[in-house]
Parts: sequence; structure tokens; C-alpha cells
Amino acid sequence: MADVVELIMQDHRTLEKLFDELQQDAGRRPELLDKVAALLTAHSRAEEERVYPVVAKEAGERDEAHHGAEEHHEAEEMLEKLRGMSPEGKEFEEKLKEFIDAVKHHVEEEEESDILPALRDAVSAERLKELGTAFAERRRQELTDGGSGSGTGTGTGTQERTKDELYEEAKKLDVHGRSTMNKDELAEAVDHQHSS
Repeated sequence: MADVVELIMQDHRTLEKLFDELQQDAGRRPELLDKVAALLTAHSRAEEERVYPVVAKEAGERDEAHHGAEEHHEAEEMLEKLRGMSPEGKEFEEKLKEFIDAVKHHVEEEEESDILPALRDAVSAERLKELGTAFAERRRQELTDGGSGSGTGTGTGTQERTKDELYEEAKKLDVHGRSTMNKDELAEAVDHQHSS
């Protein structure tokens, strides 16, 4: 099994290839945006839930981990706006460039310059492989089932909502620390805010 740093960097290179295709092949943009969204979401969730807690605790990079999670959510919001726009117009081109620049900044200036080297220095090769397994498993889970249970109920209970929906709700309610919470923690925080 590859170590977690190698796996994360593989995803970064895949995203960069997809970005090149997005810029060059306007006809395939909707399909390419779907691919970017699936990979970016799976990658971000796996990092936030399996890697960033270790970065914060074992590598002592709590602020970097928190900042990285915030940047993931900003990129996801930018991507959602892009997916709602016509891929033909000038505005789309501008927003696409902003999105790509934001993700590349996160990859180059944050993760590959600070977070991943700090993690590699802080933990053993064996631990990096363990994290690689956990990251790959969480990423696969997100890609195969979209990370959300296939809830068929029509209610709006927190259990039927996706992590993204809960995050948006937490954002509206100004829940502190929301970017580092998993789905269950977000659900609990949202429920708590509504009942208080």
C-alpha cells in the first residue's frame, strides 16, 4: 500500500490533468466538472476525517489542518456555483480560473509545502502507510456511495441529509469549528442549535 502522502499527491496530479482538460475542451465541461466534483469531495472528506486530525495532533499543525479544511469548503462552494452556470459564457471562464487558482494555491502553497512535509517528518513510515489505507478506504467509500446514505425518507431529519447539507446549515447557524466536524458531529451541532 502506498503511503498517505503519495496517495494525496496522486489525487493532486489527477485534479491538475482534469483542470487542463476543463480549460481546453469546452464541449466536455459538464462531464468534467462532475468528475472534478466527485474526486475533490472524496479527497477532501478523506483528508479531513483521516489525515488532518493526525496532522493537528501528531504533527502539531492544528492551524494548518483547520485552514486546509476551510479551503476545501471554499473550493467546494466555488465548484457548486460553476456547476450551476452555463459553460459557454465569459463569466464561466472567469469563475473557472478563480476556482482552479484557489485549488492550485491550496495544493502547492498549503499541502505540498507545509502540511504533507510536516506529517512526513512527524510520523513513521509505517504510520504513513496506515494513514494511506485509512485515506484510501474513506475516499473509496465517498466515491462509491457519495458519502451519504441512500436515505429514501422524505423527512428533513439530520440523518437523511448529506454532510454538505449539514455543513451549509451549520454555516448559516454560525456553528464554530464546523470545518473540522464529521457528519455526525455536524448533525449534533445543528440539532443543538435548533433546540436551544
